[in-house]
Amino acid sequence: MTLALKQLTRQFTELAALDDVSLDIEPGEFIALVGPSGSGKTTLLRILAGLDYPDRGTVMLNGRDFLAANARERNVGLVFQHYALFRHLSVRENIAFGLRVRPRKRRPPRADIRTRVDDLLKRVQLDGLGDRYPSQLSGGQRQRVALARALAVEPEILLLDEPFGALDAQVRTALRRWLRELHEDLGLTTVFVTHDQEEALELADRLVVMNRGRIEQVGSPQEVYQAPATPFVCEFIGRTNKVALRRDGDAWRAGAWSIPGPGTAGSAVAYIRPEHLALAAADGGPGWDAQLRHIYLAGSVAHLDVHVAELDLSLEVDMASDQLGGLAPGALLRVAPLHGVAFADDCTRWAWGTGLA
Repeated sequence: MTLALKQLTRQFTELAALDDVSLDIEPGEFIALVGPSGSGKTTLLRILAGLDYPDRGTVMLNGRDFLAANARERNVGLVFQHYALFRHLSVRENIAFGLRVRPRKRRPPRADIRTRVDDLLKRVQLDGLGDRYPSQLSGGQRQRVALARALAVEPEILLLDEPFGALDAQVRTALRRWLRELHEDLGLTTVFVTHDQEEALELADRLVVMNRGRIEQVGSPQEVYQAPATPFVCEFIGRTNKVALRRDGDAWRAGAWSIPGPGTAGSAVAYIRPEHLALAAADGGPGWDAQLRHIYLAGSVAHLDVHVAELDLSLEVDMASDQLGGLAPGALLRVAPLHGVAFADDCTRWAWGTGLA
């Protein structure tokens, strides 16, 4: 049941919401579409849901033209950010709605609908709340009702458009882990749109990073985070430090620190994750002399702001809070990159360190 998207293009006046987008989504896969506002994520989701149509391109499912079917015939479940529940209907009636509005020939008997709704209430951990109305539920409970309603029609594909965007952080964390378990239990094919990078990295089998209507990179969360394919992906996924490099013989140099690398361009930029910077006492080892400016504690992780005078550059370094020891603002340190990826002006890309490609 591979869903094959080929060269999808969608133009709005002078803006290309989608620009030649191609992607294969495998059965049972959890795909996260990530990117800034205006990157085309929601437009792509709406096309799959039958709420919009491309100007060019095809979507095929099992050899049939997926776009030729109307929204009702596509057998997809759609969940929005703001629940879209019917306020005048109970929880039970909201979940059953998609089944009860089916044409008579395809509508299950009332007893079957009730059984399916009861099963879904248990699955989404809302059994006993079927007679309540949406106004009597918390935000997290309403989102579970919206998910149950989407699942009631037994969709082949589940489409989620920022489903946890209106919830507080603690509820989001609990619900997204529950959603991943639900996805695995039901064997669904799920396409998930989110602005939350942590959410995408935790949930998805593959990330699709989009920018200005095009796909920048597709890969597992580890691949996208550890081996970003473009400067945009480096900066959009996670946090990163940018260090300017200049060509020096067979190597690339930033102040006293240098690495080997290909390319003939005169300049390049290295992207280094905060956790890939090592700190040591200022003893002249590899790297740069730096001064610790500030320590930002965030639970088990400490974010250190260090300033490298020879580069006139501030770097962010992450380390475990319990490894801070006696570090305090003003301390003189040596900071050195362990891993990273770089892009030269001639578009040459290379990585250094273990586990990078």
